[in-house]
Amino acid sequence: MQKTSGRPEAERARFIVGRIKEFTSTSPANRLPLTRDDIIFNEPLVQFADGDDPIFVDYKSIISPDHLTPRQALARAYSKTLDNIPARLSVISWILPITDKTRQSNRKETIIPTRLWAYTRWYGEEFNNALRRNVVETLTRIGYLATAPVLQPCFSIDTNMQGGYSNWSERHIAYAAGLGTFSLSGNLITEFGTAHRCGSVVTDLVLPPSPRMANPHSNCLFYSDDSCRACMARCPAKAITEKGHDKVKCETYMRNNIVYLNREYGVDMISCGLCQTKVPCESCNPVKKLQGR
Repeated sequence: MQKTSGRPEAERARFIVGRIKEFTSTSPANRLPLTRDDIIFNEPLVQFADGDDPIFVDYKSIISPDHLTPRQALARAYSKTLDNIPARLSVISWILPITDKTRQSNRKETIIPTRLWAYTRWYGEEFNNALRRNVVETLTRIGYLATAPVLQPCFSIDTNMQGGYSNWSERHIAYAAGLGTFSLSGNLITEFGTAHRCGSVVTDLVLPPSPRMANPHSNCLFYSDDSCRACMARCPAKAITEKGHDKVKCETYMRNNIVYLNREYGVDMISCGLCQTKVPCESCNPVKKLQGR
């Protein structure tokens, strides 16, 4: 695809979705190091958001005043002022579903994640970063501005009384792009469930915004009909209650386990994922399944 304003948005969308799916299916980085035969992620879900959707300003109140809008992220990446960024921007957001083999392994655990899950968190994020770079390179090569905010020097992770937060939340970006809604545990429930990783890129390639659910919890059974508390029972830190997810308890528990994960698995990244497995929302939208849609 060459840069041209004459191409229909739907054609541009197919091009981007196709490239992301192709990279995921062919990249050696999407392989677990145990055998190199097992993939880390299944075929991704890809959708888009308008770069100037008002929800990105709302995130400054919901998450942090420092949370970047897509326009701010692109401007900082190119050392430009906001006024010197093109009039229309898009956000490309994707979901990388974790394979059934990895999910099955983690269902059996009650305290510590399995090697497969820890590797998916560690090597899977390396692949996610490779995918981010590939999407940026693809777009810039054909003449568009593009950036993956998570890979930029301006990206930061901070802590307040509620726990850790970043100035570019991939989960919230995915919600803005209509890829899912939030669960009682704070995870994003997509059509392929909650066991996944998220990624995104901001660009001035104009793409068709995807519709999203107005209710940010509509895919969660607890919020839908008060029928599920499975993630509460699965959490070894007791960090999930009917009031929601206590990130301080969750992060403290995972940090306390990092020495074990490093010694036993050779990874240096906190992970758990027990609330993402052996729950109704593990691999599907349980509300949609219940309603037979």
